[in-house]
Order: sequence, then C-alpha cells, then structure tokens
Amino acid sequence: MTATDNAELDASPRPKRRSTATDLAQIAVFAALIAALGLPGALYLGSAAVPITFQTLGVMLAGAILGARKGFLSVLLLIALVAAGLPLLSGGRGGLGVFVGPSVGYLLGWLLGVVVIGWATARLLPKYPLVPALAWTALGGIVAIYLVGVPVFAAITGTPLGIALAGSLVFLPGDIVKVVITVLVAKGVHRAWPGLITPQAWPWARRKQVDASA
Repeated sequence: MTATDNAELDASPRPKRRSTATDLAQIAVFAALIAALGLPGALYLGSAAVPITFQTLGVMLAGAILGARKGFLSVLLLIALVAAGLPLLSGGRGGLGVFVGPSVGYLLGWLLGVVVIGWATARLLPKYPLVPALAWTALGGIVAIYLVGVPVFAAITGTPLGIALAGSLVFLPGDIVKVVITVLVAKGVHRAWPGLITPQAWPWARRKQVDASA
C-alpha cells in the first residue's frame, strides 16, 4: 500500500463520523436537559389540567443552541422515551397514557416550537441581535406551542376554544421569562462556541440576490 493510498484512507470518513458522534451527543444531552428540568415537579394552578413546568425552557434552549434539526431530534428522543414508559415528564409522568391526556397537545407543540426557534436562530446568527431573537423565540416557544396545545386541549376536554385560550394565559408570564432566559443563555453560548449552528440566509435575502443577478 502506497503513501497515497494511506492518505485516501485517512480522508473524509473520520470528520464525518466525528461530526455524527458530536451531533448524537448533543441531541442526547439536550434530551436529558429537558428531562432534568422536569425534576422540580409541576405546578397546577387551581383546577388547571395542564401543568406549569420548566421543561419548555429546555425545549427553547434546544432550538436556540442546537438549531432546528438537532433540537427537533432531541425533543423527539425525549417524547419517544416517554412513550416507552420512562417517567421523564414533570411530576414523574410517562407511558402511553400521557398521549391521551389533556396536555398532549403542548407536548407535541414542543416539536413545532423547537423547529421555529432553531430555523430563526440560524438566520439570526452570527450577530444574534437581542430584540429579533426575543421575538422569534417567543413565536416558537409560546405561539407555536399554544397553536397546537390549546386546540388539542379544547378537543380532549370538550372546552370551548375561546375559554381554553383564555385559560392558557396563566402560562404566559412564566413563558415570557423562559424566552428571556433562553435568549440570554443562547447569546452567551454562541459567542463562546461559534459554529454550533450554521448561519443561514433569510429566504427573502436569497430572492433579492437572485433578482439582482438576473
């Protein structure tokens, strides 16, 4: 075997494997983080059927730090483990019964929320300006999750949609605090470890470039 053959063997596969291993580790770590944030337990206000938890903070952080793809996979991994029976949700909840309860819409809304946050974060980097970051994180971490959670809650419990929406406002102050924490943490992380998310252009920026070159 020649030196050239050795060089070819040492080429591309190693970085690819290393990248895959790093991605898997990050996905697992953030799934564990979301689970760990459920350890303090859940807070039920009055007769509310949906608990207030810290786990949404973990979902927001996954999107803002890992991006859309890895953030989605970390949340999906957590949900798969919950479906397998592990008590990883706040209050020690787990098993298939979770998926027929009134809070299942919020759980599934995490998948949409983490994608929205991750997609926008890639387009806010490398500068990651605070005000747009807060707006996009709120869109993903609050609006997108409520968009799935509230209608599913209303359907399962037989509650009129307007009443279910009004009832969900009890979560809003805490969710706003989570958005602020997420953005501040993510800004520090991306400053210290650039490259966790590959910056992307906004779709309309690409369109302008195409129009300019035409």
